[in-house]
Amino acid sequence: MIDTHTHLYLADFPEGGVREVAAALDAGVRHLVFPNVDRDTVAPMLALHEKFPEATSMAMGLHPTSVGENSKEILDEVGELLGSGKFVAVGEVGMDLYWDTTFRKEQMDVFAEQLRMADSAGLPVIIHCREALEETLAVIKSTGVTVPLIFHSFTGSPDDVRKIREVCDPMFGINGVVTFKNAAPLRDSLPEIGEERILLETDSPYLAPVPMRGKRNESAWLPYVCGKIAEVLDKTAEEVSDATDKNACKIFRI
Repeated sequence: MIDTHTHLYLADFPEGGVREVAAALDAGVRHLVFPNVDRDTVAPMLALHEKFPEATSMAMGLHPTSVGENSKEILDEVGELLGSGKFVAVGEVGMDLYWDTTFRKEQMDVFAEQLRMADSAGLPVIIHCREALEETLAVIKSTGVTVPLIFHSFTGSPDDVRKIREVCDPMFGINGVVTFKNAAPLRDSLPEIGEERILLETDSPYLAPVPMRGKRNESAWLPYVCGKIAEVLDKTAEEVSDATDKNACKIFRI
């Protein structure tokens, strides 16, 4: 299994995520992808990656909830870092209008610029989209990017899948939400998506799967996500693991 989206480098993990990466590897997770959040998370992310250079990869971007009045300056830093060749994707970027709509236009502008950065660099894009599907698709359509896209932490319905596919044909990151009691629309979406377009993820430290719900999430719990997807698709966990590993290796060039 490959955890294609985990933030084990955050301060939620007292030892900088070292113990949690080791635990994930022991649990059968063979590779982990760390997406960046803002300028303050770059250093701890790099530090954790350097401790496990063969088992981890990184993505660089500015998270939509971190977009503000100084975003232009931070975007310049993101562009410079992307030029280092250390990153396998641009992310985590996108739109989030759940908490606050103050910077709606700025979020759209920053997302568009980072899509263009990804297109220039030939890197896939990890997209965060919360309560902003119309805006997200509008930006994708306006930029005309051709690089692979990933709708991280997808929780939508089959109708949402079809709406997205009218604009692009992305991968869909599925995490612990798929195990939640109230996530029937997401489970209904899995056959619509198809295993050839699914990526496994945890989004640690958030969204711990059942039976760990309510706890700080970690990558070692990825098997719960894999198992639920297998159950819904009437596959074995091994079949889902193999298929999603191939998807991840192809899109991130792992």
